[in-house]
Amino acid sequence: MTGGKVQIGEEVQIGEEVQIGGAVKISGAKQIWLGAYSPGGLALPAAQPTAAQLYAPRGVYFDDDFLIAADSGNHRILIWRGVPETDCRAADLVLGQADFLSEGPKLLHLPTGVMMHEGKLIVADAWHHRLLVWEQMPETNNAAPDYAIGQPKLDSVEPNRGQEKPSADSLYWPYGFGFAAGWFWIADTGNRRVLGWPSLPKANEPAQIVLGQPDATSSEENRGAAAGARSFRWPHAIAGDAHRLLVSDAGNHRVLGWSPMPCEDSDAALALGQKDFTTAAELPYIKQGPSKLRFPYSIALEGARLAVADTANNRILIWDETPLSGCGAAADHVLGQPGFDSNGENRWKAVTHDSLCWPYGIWMHKGRLAVADSGNNRVTLWNLTELDQTLNESAALEAAAATTAA
Repeated sequence: MTGGKVQIGEEVQIGEEVQIGGAVKISGAKQIWLGAYSPGGLALPAAQPTAAQLYAPRGVYFDDDFLIAADSGNHRILIWRGVPETDCRAADLVLGQADFLSEGPKLLHLPTGVMMHEGKLIVADAWHHRLLVWEQMPETNNAAPDYAIGQPKLDSVEPNRGQEKPSADSLYWPYGFGFAAGWFWIADTGNRRVLGWPSLPKANEPAQIVLGQPDATSSEENRGAAAGARSFRWPHAIAGDAHRLLVSDAGNHRVLGWSPMPCEDSDAALALGQKDFTTAAELPYIKQGPSKLRFPYSIALEGARLAVADTANNRILIWDETPLSGCGAAADHVLGQPGFDSNGENRWKAVTHDSLCWPYGIWMHKGRLAVADSGNNRVTLWNLTELDQTLNESAALEAAAATTAA
């Protein structure tokens, strides 16, 4: 700082008392670490799973009542009743395994996305090529799901239902899903498409909208051509609200957005992470800045704020106002790194509460951000309310300066 005032582009820590003088990169504040500590500053998984250990988690969700993690490497779902407020708290329930000490693919094979919606628990069972639905939150370990989306029955696990080509009711590596404007969307990653239903589908219900492909039986990467405004390489996660649909197109190193909501296969209006809709390059050996993305595997939207897990850059980027259209808009804040031009795993140092290593899944709720910090084998909870306070101070100072100048 210069004279107690933050200069444009200067880093500050959340909670530091400063005078705001321009765009600020905010590194974030530690909240909670879930996943047991390991000696030597390395967050390594235990040889045997426990109720407090995580192994390469790829998905996380929380609300007022539960925190749910896709403990992907252990092929299970861990559930905490209430949001943990202390580090390393043990989970209360496990799904996909008979107990907290068991591992290996059984009911679940690499679970990824997780969500509660209107009392229902939904899990993306990615390598079984399906989503599983529990009609209500289970109360016992290893409770069976009620039905599957993407497979004809619960004991079916073949890609695309065992068919040579996809169909409107089949899936191949579905990593993420979400709701937008009441519609339910699945990122059908292996088929390079996004499927849409007007509500949470029942078993064997075909999708009504296919984005990213010319029809329900095609699955070529980027529609068999260069990247464009209506193509995907690896669609991975979904976010949205009443006005927009957002898709993290991880393989093309971008986030695509539609506003208004698409009612058929159509061009996206927004691309974050790339300068235009036809560029899809990864640029790992240059400074990334606030506008580039490398394998953005997850996105989260709360109000106008958008968070993107910029996975290969080991950081979370935050936009205070999510653009509706255009390409390459710069993020306002970075979490997990000392600045926009840094991207080292754990900042090339030991693991700390506010460092990141391949953050995979994220979720926002009431001013807090949960991160499935996959490379560190943990979930972390960040408090973003300090960020809001900083923004409010900045707005007040700018208004005061404008009044003085007038």
